[in-house]
Amino acid sequence: MLVDTHCHLNFSQFDADRDLVIKRAQEQDVKIIINVAADMATSKQSVDLAASYTDIFAAVGVHPHYVNELQGEKAIEIIRSLAKNTKVVAIGEVGLDYYRLGKTQSKACGIDESKAKQRRMLAGFMQLAAELKLPLIFHCRDAAQDMLSVITKEGKAGMRGVMHCFSQDKKFLRTCLDLGLYISFTANITYKNSQNLRELVSYTPLKRLLLETDAPYLAPQTLRGKRNEPAYLKFTAQEIAGIKRIATAEICRVTTENAYKLFSLN
Repeated sequence: MLVDTHCHLNFSQFDADRDLVIKRAQEQDVKIIINVAADMATSKQSVDLAASYTDIFAAVGVHPHYVNELQGEKAIEIIRSLAKNTKVVAIGEVGLDYYRLGKTQSKACGIDESKAKQRRMLAGFMQLAAELKLPLIFHCRDAAQDMLSVITKEGKAGMRGVMHCFSQDKKFLRTCLDLGLYISFTANITYKNSQNLRELVSYTPLKRLLLETDAPYLAPQTLRGKRNEPAYLKFTAQEIAGIKRIATAEICRVTTENAYKLFSLN
């Protein structure tokens, strides 16, 4: 059994065959899927999708790319209301992403202001997660120092969460582990030029590992360039098993147990 802890089935890439994609995932032993929101609209869509399928759960939140479009307190209130749905198991994805600043986001309000707003919104979502006793799904790109600063400052006792699609360095990984976070990897660990990621997989304890596809993005090496989907989660499990030098079945078992524990899955 496998759990895809992060995908985006409500995205338009799946509009033509969503039911078939979900069926293929079940046939490949992906029994639970956590569908993760990117903005206000997809938060509502994620809740609606989870309501339509027994084994799909939802995460609600706003990706840092979209925080400039929000009014802080109003956004938090809307997410709070959605998060009270019984199929919502996390706040996410939320975090910091400075990769595109100076390209698109800076047109709205400037680089420094954009960074500051991302930090404020992340803090707000962390406070909401603490209030609702939900785990967080963190996104971080080109913002490691500020990310650790915010989550160290805002993280309350008992904070739970996962640093998704991990792509930082070993120092950042060590700090995340020290903070009690889980680490999830995608099929980009199968890419020929991803030896650094495979080394991070090797360093991450089994008890803190999660699997994800981040579908429709990051298809495995053998399908690179095509749309990713939850049925392909097995490729990531197999790659991690090779890195850890243990059976794929053991990776499936442990990561499923980890997902059930973090997200309080029934």
